[in-house]
Amino acid sequence: MEEATQILSYVAYLLPAIVVGLVAYYFFKGHTANEEGRRRYLIQKEAQKQVLPMRLQAYERIVLLLERIDPNKLLIRVKPFSDSMEDYENLLVKNIEQEYEHNLTQQLYVSPECWNLVNAAKNATIHVIRQSVMQEKDENVDKMREWLLKHFMEEITPSQKALTYVKKEVSELY
Repeated sequence: MEEATQILSYVAYLLPAIVVGLVAYYFFKGHTANEEGRRRYLIQKEAQKQVLPMRLQAYERIVLLLERIDPNKLLIRVKPFSDSMEDYENLLVKNIEQEYEHNLTQQLYVSPECWNLVNAAKNATIHVIRQSVMQEKDENVDKMREWLLKHFMEEITPSQKALTYVKKEVSELY
């Protein structure tokens, strides 16, 4: 019986120490998690200072890409060098592809939705250019250019649609 009371007295002394130990463990666990979160926040905030200018520059380059592949501006900038509609079609498509390839790395800094719209604008513009060659088969290059300009005067160009989304996405950065 004396052994039982002695064991009970040891447990009575150890029980508060165990409780204090558990409370201290959970307190320090919460404290270290909070400090880790604060450190991550500070690192992310510092990285944001460096990444934001790069992202804005990427959006600027995408706007430039969309402006340069806009059919209304492309047709004015890229003049035909022969009377062959196929040659002119290839020249326009080549210009669009070059602009796109030149800005391909910008997809790292924009959202996937934004990049998909840029890609879709490029493909839609190429599609309409190819469609115009089929539409104006028996005509000359000037008729093809005229058809394209009329076509895009009546509706919003794919580049303008993508540009609207890019502007919306940039406004969300602030």
